[in-house]
Amino acid sequence: MSSEQIFAGLNLEQRRAVEAVRGPVCILAGAGSGKTTTITRRIANQVATGAFPPGAILAVTFTDKAAGEMKARLGALGVGGVQARTFHSAALAQLRALAVEPPGEVLPSKVLLLRQIAGGLPGAYRFRSAADLATEVEWAKNRRIAPERYLDELGSRSPPIPPDLMLRVYREYERRKQALGRVDFEDLLELAIRMYERDERALGRFQTRYQAFTVDEYQDVNLLQQTLLERWLGTRRELCAVGDDYQSIYAFTGASPEALLAMPLRFPDATVVKLEANYRSSPEVLTFANRLVPALGGVEKVLRPTQPAGPEPVARGFASRDEEGAFVVERIRTLNGEEDVPLAEVALFYRTNARSEDYEQLLHAAGIPFRVRGGAFLMRAAARRLLRPLESSGSTQVAAEVQRAAEEAGMLVRVPDGLGENERTRQADLARLVELARAFDDGNRAGAEFVAELRARFADGDGDGVNLLTFHRAKGLEFEAVFLPRLEERELPCRGTEAPEQVAEERRLLYVGITRAKRHLCVTWAGKPSRFLAELGVSARRKPVKRDASELPPAYGALREWRRRRAADDGVPAYVVFHDRTLVEIATSVPRTRLELSEIAGIGPAKLERYGEDLLRVLETGERDDGSPAVRPARGALAEPGGARQR
Repeated sequence: MSSEQIFAGLNLEQRRAVEAVRGPVCILAGAGSGKTTTITRRIANQVATGAFPPGAILAVTFTDKAAGEMKARLGALGVGGVQARTFHSAALAQLRALAVEPPGEVLPSKVLLLRQIAGGLPGAYRFRSAADLATEVEWAKNRRIAPERYLDELGSRSPPIPPDLMLRVYREYERRKQALGRVDFEDLLELAIRMYERDERALGRFQTRYQAFTVDEYQDVNLLQQTLLERWLGTRRELCAVGDDYQSIYAFTGASPEALLAMPLRFPDATVVKLEANYRSSPEVLTFANRLVPALGGVEKVLRPTQPAGPEPVARGFASRDEEGAFVVERIRTLNGEEDVPLAEVALFYRTNARSEDYEQLLHAAGIPFRVRGGAFLMRAAARRLLRPLESSGSTQVAAEVQRAAEEAGMLVRVPDGLGENERTRQADLARLVELARAFDDGNRAGAEFVAELRARFADGDGDGVNLLTFHRAKGLEFEAVFLPRLEERELPCRGTEAPEQVAEERRLLYVGITRAKRHLCVTWAGKPSRFLAELGVSARRKPVKRDASELPPAYGALREWRRRRAADDGVPAYVVFHDRTLVEIATSVPRTRLELSEIAGIGPAKLERYGEDLLRVLETGERDDGSPAVRPARGALAEPGGARQR
């Protein structure tokens, strides 16, 4: 391994980081800036210069995949013997080698145990997502909060179930886990910390073995991990922290960029390097992303392009979901056909998994192959539970069967804010399945036929094609073309986001999404525009269009007549019920559920509660002012290939 190999192709910033083989080093690595190349070359240089032998270096990553990639790159540089592990893998290895009593068997997942515990909760709470309960337990343990301190440490945080019930679940989880003689991943870190605090011999052996540490994705370190890292270091200063506070998006697990931002304060003489040369995106995409920088806080990093010029990002609002969907479909076809962008290099991001079914159906209707990363609609918990009994059902009362099954599964009439993300997805899926069953049920076809139709409609979810995934899953990936639809209030920032720190994390999610794009970026919206559009310099206002009666949606007349009668009954002016523009939006988008109604500007929680069921009934059965039917597309109907899904 030669010096030429180590420094080949590095820019000045990267070279400075690689040359700093001793002492505390903080590498602030912007998106697409060659972070992995830089840190592997630095480790190679630590070995080549004799600063440390390879066996004395511990590189810590957040995933096994990242650890494997780091080992492979070091191997290509001729460096063997460096340990590259996750925090949990490193802690487990240390406990097995150094602890007086090795830890018990590691639980592969908390979900099964928590699902059993949740079954004993009162009422509908027993159906809540075990994955959300697991996330809450992890949040507490990552912040080193024991059950007895849980309620005192909650602050403004909203757990997925009422705090007293969550405490009950947390206590019972710990009790059952200990009774089984098992430990979870957080226990591994806590046990390692306690071992080093109590056993000077174990600490001495570890610190003799490992002398230098590199921690990747340092913006995602939580208190538990940081505490273990401090035990590893002791009074030593051989730490290289690598990360980007702009990409800190896991606060729900207890992660925080505070440790990364505090590095120069903790070590005033630390070598601080900012990697701002971007090797991924076109200048146009980077200009768009950099507009968010003034609002991102932290350490300013302005990405500089190294790639050739590309097309300007598209940012466009639409009057309806159908128009937005049709545009996305046509744009994907154009990129694939005229720009030669492979469908596997196209990605569409959404805030929560609950949105995937909209785009699964949209792309299937258009004949565009796709792949859902993280669980397609029919593979998620709600569909698996409701559809399994129907596969062999000969009953023709499909809507009633699905409605009953959804209610038995804990479907809520009104979905409150504060639910965990997995439960919000499950509730949305339950409501969608009920709506699909109502649209299907004609009194003649059986449940098995309903399941077969859904499987055909939502086909291709695991094949090659356009990538459908959440913003969180997109981190660390890159695509030639990226679509960010529904950039709206209650979507991004998501529903229930109020605290400044929550809004800040939603902004960072958007930044992550934008910086995944190499050349083509498309941002669209059809509801109330996201506040982040203004920060991006995008004018989201549309000029009002004056329409004559023939241009108004068919349901508009029925909605006006309902409003007139309701206003008379309530003794208030019609505009107090709803403004005309709200009725136009309702008639245009034709919402099918209370959830979809709640997404329309002008319909807040109070109006949703007061008028929601009436509005859905009018849209389903209403008539125009002239008495003719307010024709409405069949719910769940699909457009012909080439068009958008009808609503």
